[in-house]
Amino acid sequence: MNFATLQFAQFLGLVFIAYWLLRRRSLQNWLLLGCSYYFYACWDVRFLALIFFLTGTSYAFGARIGATVSPVERRRWLIGYVCISLAVLGVFKYFNFFTASAHSLLLSLGLDVHPVALSILLPAAISFYTFESLSYVIEIHQGHLPATTRLRDYALFIAYFPKLVAGPIERPGVLLPQLQSERALSVDLFTRGAFLILLGLFKKVAIADGLAPSVDSVFGSAQSVSATDIALATLAFTFQIYCDFSGYSDMTRGVSKLFGIELSANFRFPYFSSSPSEFWRRWHISLSTWLRDYLYIPLGGNRQGPWRTRANLMLTMGLGGLWHGAAWSYVLWGLYQGLLLVVYALLPSRFAPWPAGRWLGKLISWSLFSLLMAYGWMLFRATSLDQIQRFTVTLFTGPFPLATAMKMPPLSAVLGVLILLLYDLIAYRAGRAAFYRSWHPWKAGLLVCALSVATLMGLANARSAFIYFQF
Repeated sequence: MNFATLQFAQFLGLVFIAYWLLRRRSLQNWLLLGCSYYFYACWDVRFLALIFFLTGTSYAFGARIGATVSPVERRRWLIGYVCISLAVLGVFKYFNFFTASAHSLLLSLGLDVHPVALSILLPAAISFYTFESLSYVIEIHQGHLPATTRLRDYALFIAYFPKLVAGPIERPGVLLPQLQSERALSVDLFTRGAFLILLGLFKKVAIADGLAPSVDSVFGSAQSVSATDIALATLAFTFQIYCDFSGYSDMTRGVSKLFGIELSANFRFPYFSSSPSEFWRRWHISLSTWLRDYLYIPLGGNRQGPWRTRANLMLTMGLGGLWHGAAWSYVLWGLYQGLLLVVYALLPSRFAPWPAGRWLGKLISWSLFSLLMAYGWMLFRATSLDQIQRFTVTLFTGPFPLATAMKMPPLSAVLGVLILLLYDLIAYRAGRAAFYRSWHPWKAGLLVCALSVATLMGLANARSAFIYFQF
């Protein structure tokens, strides 16, 4: 069920009315849980069995760890659940990828073997709710969280429909207490939620859906494309993926506010970053902090010397790339991000960014990193390693003709990008996304009208699934 559809609007309206009529928290949680399972079943009802399994298993293992005093036993239970959850993720998401890669490797060595593959579909959101269940068990093991005594509340933590399909990856210590306490809806909370929903729709419908055909016309082309085509399509994808993913996150937070529940912010103006470390503090924050806390730090972080730190960075980002999808292009993208982190960490402080406090130095630093980041998005969007090779050679050898074969984006996307740039610039300078709340009503109303008009114009664009639904 796509957020940017009339079907979801009707679903949300009915759930919202029933939720606040019930009043009692326990009944509200039962309603949200049932509606969350219905929401997930709309993708494929068969995958409910998988989310039931991981929910029940992680709940049971968490309870066992919480009731066990022996550190050795607690660690065994933790390792047991880590193995179970990663095995489920490996079978459904990576089995065919690794067997196909192994088959190709054996063929290159002259060994002709019969390929092995499973005819299974990738369950929607499997990476997101698997990571959430892992964080629950790990937090209990580390003593940061007591095991919850209500399966209903924990099941809702895993399946809560606003964030189920594409995050954010919520921490149990943040979301569970809200699900276990009374909620109230104020006018302020409702208006902030409604604005976030509008902002997310604007990003998705006007910009992301509008740019998608332009990007596909280059990356999906069977013909040779020019360096200009690749550069423009990569620039378009840079805006597309940001608006697609942050738009979903905005709508997620907005919808959740309507139920009196606050979800984590997943983006903080990432394209104003001047270094890779700053970028990952601003982009997909819930994933980057999850990888930091549950992978990078347990590997040793930066506590075991410079070489081990660099190896930990590369491994963490490589696995982060693999998390995004079962393809070597994602792994390459992750390793590229790790390499950027390593290289920037090696630069003398006076070069990264160039002279701090001077606008020209900051502009140069931002411009250089923006180019490096955009190349990374080309790696991410490419359909194969062969396409990455061809596009890279074309970009670095040119020429860059003035004419382009890329499909031109619609007016809604062009206008939307201009509005978004102005909105993000004002928000970035103000230091908060809700800057408009301090504006005079007529000025804030003008912003709402601009977002609404661009969104209405974008309704003519063909609907596309959110990019991160596949992860």
